[in-house]
Amino acid sequence: MQRRRTVALVVLDSVGVGALPDAGEFGVTPEAPHGDAGAHTLDHTLAGFAGETAADEARDAVDLPNLTRLGLGMVPGVTSLPTHDAPEGAFGRMRERSKAKDTTTGHWEFVGVELERPFRTYERFPDEVMAAFDAATGRTHLGNRPASGTVVLDELGEEHLATGAPIVYTSADSVFQVATHTEVVPLETLYAWCQAARGILTGDHLVARVIARPFDGVPGAWRRLHEHRHDYAVEPPVPTVLDALKDAGREVVGIGKIPDIYAHRGITRAVPTRDDTDGVDRTIEALRSGVDGLAFANLVGFDAIYGHRRDALGYARALATFDARLPELLAALGPDDLLMLISDHGNDPTWHGTDHTREHGLLLVAGPGVVPRPIPTRDSFADVGATVAELLDVPWNGAGTSFAKLLFEQPY
Repeated sequence: MQRRRTVALVVLDSVGVGALPDAGEFGVTPEAPHGDAGAHTLDHTLAGFAGETAADEARDAVDLPNLTRLGLGMVPGVTSLPTHDAPEGAFGRMRERSKAKDTTTGHWEFVGVELERPFRTYERFPDEVMAAFDAATGRTHLGNRPASGTVVLDELGEEHLATGAPIVYTSADSVFQVATHTEVVPLETLYAWCQAARGILTGDHLVARVIARPFDGVPGAWRRLHEHRHDYAVEPPVPTVLDALKDAGREVVGIGKIPDIYAHRGITRAVPTRDDTDGVDRTIEALRSGVDGLAFANLVGFDAIYGHRRDALGYARALATFDARLPELLAALGPDDLLMLISDHGNDPTWHGTDHTREHGLLLVAGPGVVPRPIPTRDSFADVGATVAELLDVPWNGAGTSFAKLLFEQPY
């Protein structure tokens, strides 16, 4: 097998492809006693879109022709897309071994960290945490509850403008999020407050990420400034594939929020992005520049803008937008390069609540040398990192089983 020069690993954040066997243990509420059992982000999104739009428009978008050509409709459990007589990619799905459904856990497992215990989540942060945070900011706070990032601005934005008190909120992810208006709190001050919160949220109160969420605008027209978002994450507890790549002299280009998720460890170059369109642009640039190693991108809009807001129509349109850009990504691949499309959890926009759903991760692989064929369902997200390491000729003895050879064996 010939060594690949660049592997582009693109996370379609939250594009899950069907409930995991243990999904019924997650998201259980009195209103939803079966939890996430039955969730299917991809199928339900496309079905919901078809129900909300004109027939011709729905048919064009639901087909997702470029993803379908790679074999997305042939992934086990996917019923919303047609199969293809001659798929152009390798296709499959992955089980998450770690018992969670959050961003950090999924991304850590991609690179070889399988957590025995999930990160702690909150309905509200304890008084001692908030008292310490108030002491750090010199102000009181608003919120301190689970909320959508846009809804909480509608609810508390005007009070924030009037009082200057930061808005604190959380979700089913292990996160402590702080939202402030740039005309009330300068970015540097917000970042300092979040660094202080990172120091507070340790030990028994450890959360995976503290997230700075600046915004601007006026009541009724708030605008979250994604390009100025910053995540303060805990470091992975063990060496990762990213560390192995960097130590071996390979490049690891983190695009979008990827560097923050790993506390910038194992990253050789960080590339910030404004939105998912920009994320695709930066990934194409990385491929064209000939990265000697890994170009690792996260497209968060599916999750943050549409999944949590339970916007099936917007979610499906975002999938169609990415599908239209896919030929550009493929055209940017060199003769020894690969593109891997994966997902870290689900966020079914037709499901109850506003949180992630416990689902299989997507797995599509394409490139000039890839043999189109089904990839048997992987038993861990860590198989992704093990495969990347093998493709780049970097030794890896941690979690995960490489499927690299499956990509180049007998024809499908």
